[in-house]
Amino acid sequence: MTKLISINDTCRILGVGKTTTYKLINQGKLATVHIGRRNLVVVASIRKLVEAA
Repeated sequence: MTKLISINDTCRILGVGKTTTYKLINQGKLATVHIGRRNLVVVASIRKLVEAA
């Protein structure tokens, strides 16, 4: 099962704002899933981003 978290939680974990988080999503560095009106971030993509830094 894929773990998902909100954009706000992603911002807190990465220590960045929403603008930066959405830039990372648009650049393909963070994977997202749309469920209804919500845009959720795949936790594994956050780990991958942090490991690459």
